[in-house]
Amino acid sequence: MAQIEQSDKGGKKKKGAQKKMSIHVDFTPMVDMNMLLITFFMLCTTMIKSQTLTIALPSNEKVETSQQNKAKESEAITMILTTDRDAEGKVRTDESGNPRNTVYYFEGTPQIADENGDGLIDNNNIKVEHFIGNDGKIQQGIRKILHDRNTEVLKRIELLKADWRDRKFSPVAAVNDSIYQAKAREIRNDSTLTRPVVIIKAAPEASWESLISALDEMQINQIARYQIDNINKVDSVMILDYIAKHGKP
Repeated sequence: MAQIEQSDKGGKKKKGAQKKMSIHVDFTPMVDMNMLLITFFMLCTTMIKSQTLTIALPSNEKVETSQQNKAKESEAITMILTTDRDAEGKVRTDESGNPRNTVYYFEGTPQIADENGDGLIDNNNIKVEHFIGNDGKIQQGIRKILHDRNTEVLKRIELLKADWRDRKFSPVAAVNDSIYQAKAREIRNDSTLTRPVVIIKAAPEASWESLISALDEMQINQIARYQIDNINKVDSVMILDYIAKHGKP
């Protein structure tokens, strides 16, 4: 609270001299009031809703214990992620400044037979792709491989998106979004559809960015069945065999 105090230093005062007043303002109540207002607004204000994408999490389908580490050969696709590094271990980049990430992949089971004993695999089924964005509406790189393996799910979700855009589920945006997400989840987990099972493996030199890019592809291609696993000796042998035959990609 403000207080007005008369200044009196003692001594004789001239007749008719103006009295000097000093003003003292106590800001303590104002600070207390501001803190209460800040607390009130923090508790009562509705924050802006996050605009991030909803992640298509792996499905929680019930699988028998004996089948937990197995998948149909026709459905399985394994991605092995590597990153090109220099002698000091720093990530090398391309002309655009992007990390040089490579995706080795094979479908079904690995082929590592060497019947003629020349030290090379007779029918190595490993292939090479990269993380490449779309060219307009055309998929490229590993995205095209995954897209082509999950076309049934993608076609149904695309039809569902059309209804979502037209708000056919509900005129209320939040309700419309919620219904769409629930229906999309049902489609991704529909066991009657042909869906891939993706095993993602990261080589020791792989960067975190390559792993994140792989998970992004699961989201983009609406793949619900995937897992992150460790690279093994068979994977390493297949990669070394590919490099021996075709050179480093």
